[in-house]
Amino acid sequence: MGKDKDKDAKKAAKKAAKEAAAAAADAAAATAPAADKKNDKKTKEKKSKDAAADAEDKADRPPRPRAILPIAKPLADDKLARKVLKLAKSATARKQVKRGVKEVVKALRKGATGVCVLAGDVSPVDVIAHLPVFCEDKGVGYVWVSSKEALGAAGLTKRPTSCMLVLATRPAGAAAAAAKKRAAKAKEGKDSKPPVEEEDDKTFDAAYKEVAAKVAALTA
Repeated sequence: MGKDKDKDAKKAAKKAAKEAAAAAADAAAATAPAADKKNDKKTKEKKSKDAAADAEDKADRPPRPRAILPIAKPLADDKLARKVLKLAKSATARKQVKRGVKEVVKALRKGATGVCVLAGDVSPVDVIAHLPVFCEDKGVGYVWVSSKEALGAAGLTKRPTSCMLVLATRPAGAAAAAAKKRAAKAKEGKDSKPPVEEEDDKTFDAAYKEVAAKVAALTA
């Protein structure tokens, strides 16, 4: 009789242990998703902090030196480059430029005069290597700037520009054509304001002569 009671007690204890283990497993399964979400959140926060730290490090790093072509001489210093790019922007607003190798070469062949601005980071070099000699043959001054992106921005475009010829004189009818284009845009209800205000002839001519003289001194 006592033996039967001991067996029953052992069976009851085993059953209770199994039930307790099952309950513990169910509880663990129920809390696992919440724990996983918490871990995921921590991981995302860590990644976000790491990305922010990397961005801060990159911002603190000095910019990589731009690869300038060995033929880029004379290369404008920072002060002259600012004047050259400002002149190019004003000339673009006045429709007094030729942009790109084809347009510049075509204009020079027709006898156009001015200041040729070349980008010193163009690749491959063959694209632009012939222009300095061509400018010399035509008696046109030229100067290099370090960035094709900056030259493109001066030409009021988002695209990099390899070269630009700032013309000494404004093409006939350029002012009238620009005014007519703005009037047409205004009639269509579009923004007719030019991206850069046009300088008057006297102001532009003074800036052009200053840059042309400095460029001539570099190539003398």
